Amino acid sequence: MPSVKNPNGMSKLRASARSMKAKKTQRQISAQNQNKISRKDVARGARPGLLPNSGPRAKLSGKKARKLEKKMGYALKRKMDAEGIVEMTDVVETDAKADVGESAAAEDMEIQ
Repeated sequence: MPSVKNPNGMSKLRASARSMKAKKTQRQISAQNQNKISRKDVARGARPGLLPNSGPRAKLSGKKARKLEKKMGYALKRKMDAEGIVEMTDVVETDAKADVGESAAAEDMEIQ
């Protein structure tokens, strides 16, 4: 028969496992409080540095981001039209320096 101090008490292994589990849960709780991520976002897959996969705070896909950018541009254009600011689209702007540089490059090619 093995010699046991107190047969009714908890074993050393069980006691250490219990304390380690308590430490682990305490660390997890403190980490969640530091990062301040809502429980809803955590349920959707959010972690520190990662956005949730769904819901209003989810990261936009590239396609949706482009569409949203277009919509924002149109809204800005409507706002400018309402204020009376009109952008002249039929006027072509040319830089005199760029024209001089292109002609000089063309002359160099003809010489060689």
